[in-house]
Amino acid sequence: MVLRLSTLFLRTLRDDPADAEVASHRLLVRAGYIRRAAPGIYSWLPLGLKVLAKVEAVIREEMEEIGAQEVHFPALLPKEPYEATNRWTEYGDGIFRLQDRKGADYLLAPTHEEMFTLLVKDLYTSYKDLPVRLFQIQTKYRDEARPRAGLLRGREFIMKDSYSFDIDDEALEESYQLHRAAYVRIFERLGLEIIPVTATAGAMGGSKSEEFLHPTPIGEDTFVRSAGGYTANVEAVSTVVPAALDFTTAPAAEVHDTPDTPTISTLVDHANAAAPRDDRAWTAADTLKNVVLAARLPTGEREILVVGVPGDRAVDLKRIEATIAGHLGSGGEVAVETATEEDLAKHPGLVKGYIGPGLSLEDPVLGADATTGLRYLVDPRVVSGTAWITGANQPGRHVFGLIAGRDFGWDGTIEAVEVREGDEAPDGSGPLIAARGIEMGHIFQLGRKYAEALGLKVLDRNGKLTTVTMGSYGVGVTRAIAALAESNHDDRGIIWPRNVAPADVHLVATGKGTEVYEAAEKLAAELESDGLTVLYDDRPKVSPGVKFGDAELIGVPTIVVVGRGLAEGVIEVRDRRTGEAQNVAVDETAAFLRRLTAH
Repeated sequence: MVLRLSTLFLRTLRDDPADAEVASHRLLVRAGYIRRAAPGIYSWLPLGLKVLAKVEAVIREEMEEIGAQEVHFPALLPKEPYEATNRWTEYGDGIFRLQDRKGADYLLAPTHEEMFTLLVKDLYTSYKDLPVRLFQIQTKYRDEARPRAGLLRGREFIMKDSYSFDIDDEALEESYQLHRAAYVRIFERLGLEIIPVTATAGAMGGSKSEEFLHPTPIGEDTFVRSAGGYTANVEAVSTVVPAALDFTTAPAAEVHDTPDTPTISTLVDHANAAAPRDDRAWTAADTLKNVVLAARLPTGEREILVVGVPGDRAVDLKRIEATIAGHLGSGGEVAVETATEEDLAKHPGLVKGYIGPGLSLEDPVLGADATTGLRYLVDPRVVSGTAWITGANQPGRHVFGLIAGRDFGWDGTIEAVEVREGDEAPDGSGPLIAARGIEMGHIFQLGRKYAEALGLKVLDRNGKLTTVTMGSYGVGVTRAIAALAESNHDDRGIIWPRNVAPADVHLVATGKGTEVYEAAEKLAAELESDGLTVLYDDRPKVSPGVKFGDAELIGVPTIVVVGRGLAEGVIEVRDRRTGEAQNVAVDETAAFLRRLTAH
């Protein structure tokens, strides 16, 4: 059926919505694809649903190609499975919780690992049943503190999530690679540039993880790559660790009075004035900055810890959050923030601006160890034998020449600081270049975390019960639509890739005579009979300028104009992407468009 603008449920807008921050948000609302229902929550209108259906179709085809079978779970889920995996607590404020009239607890699904695991447990009992790969396209809910950027960061969104169930790690690797290849094909077919990057597993757990990022300046994720092919989310970059140094001949550390030096810059200025080096000037890289942080555990507890980093590097809380759970013995997501004044007040030994590590110097003026009882982690660049200027745990005093491994120790190393352009790639493939991107997909080798928690075991070839190993694979469906609009637009509107556009042809009739509309009707019917979808602007009392403006805003890649040229026996065909137009003979137009729009 031809989509007629005279009856289509559509109102385009001339002005941008007040809350729109990015182009995709502005244009999807203005062009009548979505409407805001509440912060981070959107209604889908007829044109939007047509684009959504095309994106979903591509995903379904590629999932089925690797042998995955589609299921569909409810969005309203019981509490008990999430208690078994401890995620009811670990999600903290990130999920929507509710109760029924009897007081039973439920949640709106943020993801469905537990439900997939329980379904397979309920139906399968033998290694002969494996491998199995299941997927769904389902609405998810997360209580984003600050929903933004339209569909890119919402509270309700559609995601394709799939899960693989295998008897051993070798089979899991095969399932993982099948999904990875399918994701590459999905994004290629959607016309969306994607860079797969190494990522951290985070709260999901597992041994291996990759993100599929769409490079764009508005992306929330920062990733790096090298000329030699290394790619990683900054949270997953491993520091190139310097070699340990021999400190057997290093001079003893010295405590200096350093009044009014609570910052790295004031400390460096004082060091160069009061204790200059013979070989070069002191720099921030010579200092060891000890940052006090507060980690909020999934249990709700708050742990204070200290992280020592080179003074020329800024602390990156997201990188710390990506790996801190392992140091704290927590199985879930841990939120990290800079310690508050209230936190510091509970630890009077932490002298703000002059904090040092646990010291083993025999200088009585250093007093008690300020970090006693607190976990002390260091950046990987702090290796045995390196010398530092750092706080002496007393106001107005610093230690010069403090040797790591001789004068102080630590409880572990952690990737805690920003990754900079020019840092060396951990695989030796050259210096890193930074960029930003939108996360479009994420794949994990989950391993046995969820299977163990929920008791998913099958009989192996020897008749013994063994725990199934799992993979998890997600694609942001509604986010993909936003990313496509973000990367395919100009100042007039969206320019959809042909295979996801809401129609094959946007047909515009312009003129006052009935012959124009009769010719347009005839062409629309012919195109429909040939299997093409037609969006037909048949509004009789709307000016050509408004019709053309709407066509460019809506973004169908081929615009066909039946108007003044009809008197000369031609119809105009415009390319929305290039703006080029050509006249085609009336009786040849349908065949021309069939060839042009062939997928």
